[in-house]
Amino acid sequence: MSNLALLGGKPLFEKGQCAPVSDFKWPIITEEDEQAVLDVVRNNKFSGTDITIKFQDEFAKWQGRKYALAFTNGTMSLTAAMFAIGLGVGDEIICPTKTYWGSVSQAINFGASAVFCNIDEHLSLDPEDLERCITPKTKAIMVVHYLGYPCDMDKIMAIANKHNLYVIEDCSHCHGSMYKGKKTGTFGHIAAMSMMSMKSFAAGELGMFVTDDRKLYERAIAFGHYERNNANYIIESEDLKDYFHIGVGGCKGRANQVSSALALGQLKYYDERTAEIRKAMNYFFDLIEDLPGVYPVRTNEAEGSTMGGFYCAAAVYKREELGGLSSKRFCQAVSAEFNGAFTAWEGINFCLHTHKFFKTFNLMNTEKPSRIAFSDRDVRVDDEKCAPSEYIECFNVPRFVKFDKEWIERYAAAYRKVCENYQDLLEGDEDKTSGGRWHGMDNAAEQQKKAK
Repeated sequence: MSNLALLGGKPLFEKGQCAPVSDFKWPIITEEDEQAVLDVVRNNKFSGTDITIKFQDEFAKWQGRKYALAFTNGTMSLTAAMFAIGLGVGDEIICPTKTYWGSVSQAINFGASAVFCNIDEHLSLDPEDLERCITPKTKAIMVVHYLGYPCDMDKIMAIANKHNLYVIEDCSHCHGSMYKGKKTGTFGHIAAMSMMSMKSFAAGELGMFVTDDRKLYERAIAFGHYERNNANYIIESEDLKDYFHIGVGGCKGRANQVSSALALGQLKYYDERTAEIRKAMNYFFDLIEDLPGVYPVRTNEAEGSTMGGFYCAAAVYKREELGGLSSKRFCQAVSAEFNGAFTAWEGINFCLHTHKFFKTFNLMNTEKPSRIAFSDRDVRVDDEKCAPSEYIECFNVPRFVKFDKEWIERYAAAYRKVCENYQDLLEGDEDKTSGGRWHGMDNAAEQQKKAK
């Protein structure tokens, strides 16, 4: 009998055994945070802007941009970014296929088409595939620093400048990540991001929009901040003044000040806390990076690039180094060793180009599906060129927020045990024949079942 827990052996962890809650609990909420929130509640400041404006000012300084604007959530801030650059009917916006749908799905609201780019070995947008996606209709590139790993902004910005394209950085995974000594979110024309409760920068449910361009900032205000779209806020753009007092996007994006109050507290300690996370996670990855098939998603900090808060820490998986063992079977075996202390799962986000939303969904009841409703070409035809991204496998790992050496080593041991005994898992691997291809619809449904 194998000593692997999945095959009847003894798990590394006893039932109910796990690291202290404080090793994983995030965000860190203090009495200072609680009092700030209670002030909003007791004084009915939910729909005000004073706390939000204070946070915006401080966040802009921290981010290194001139202007910051808070929204209800990250998807709204990304939508406002699309409006700000003038994304419109017939335009195309390029986005890596492996990301959360909120990075680009709302392009259909503007009559624009999402064009998908492949990802590289770090799961981020592959600049080598970028020019394939560019046509005369291309308006912008949506750069996603996936899982906190900073994209190759030197190459991306060079291509964008060559073709005169806008660049929007989706920084929802990379708050505070550095690329060659410069903070992500400071390269493109706009950066937008989520600060929902699971993110590295977690503030309940909040979105942020930052830019150095006054006109883009004012357009974002006009889009969903009707109470600031007026002369009191010194809107300089003449083409917006006729529309004062109405959110021109037909929506209301103002942040709830409970989230703004939380955000102020998180910003105060963010750099200190994420430095501790990076210390812990780099030590964990040091312990498993020599394992066959396991390639941690992390930067070389000696080169000035960092992972921010290691949002959704993960590793790329290469099944060919483990006899073709599927990532699904690998994760099942690792989870069995943890015995309830942690659940490993494969895939993270599915590839968007495989989802029927981008193939058949018809929002406006036009003759063609929404993604190509106003396009002069069927951009879906290019989806087959994103097939390489479907074969890049990955899996999540524990995200330590404290440097707890003993427990980090115990968690790392589970991955080592499975890798050292992988041959025992090959028989009965029902997913082995898939070759690693990640199918959007099938796996999305499976992840939903896991969530329940």
